Amino acid sequence: MPRRQLGQLEAEVLAALAAADGFVTTARLRDRLSGDPAYTTVNTILFRLHDKGLVVRERSGRRFRYRLVVDESKLVAGRMRDQLRVASDPAGVLAQFVRTLNADETAALRELLDGP
Repeated sequence: MPRRQLGQLEAEVLAALAAADGFVTTARLRDRLSGDPAYTTVNTILFRLHDKGLVVRERSGRRFRYRLVVDESKLVAGRMRDQLRVASDPAGVLAQFVRTLNADETAALRELLDGP
């Protein structure tokens, strides 16, 4: 199986946490991720996200349960913005991004751009 790109698993963990209702254990979260990542890998990512202040945790027996405490859309948009800031050709990056959108995403983008 090919390895994920740098930060891809962290992004998947954040998305899975955002989709969860309340607190979730590492094992339950791992079951929601593609590619069968190692339990210890997911746990390491959760510890790092906790250190960054993106998740909170509570003890549940001998384990922790985690919950996202930031708005996922703001977090991802901020990351996208950071990438555009350092790109030598931001317009080219945006053009490439738009070419990868599916029909629903394109319609949502058009609605946002045409909105008030």
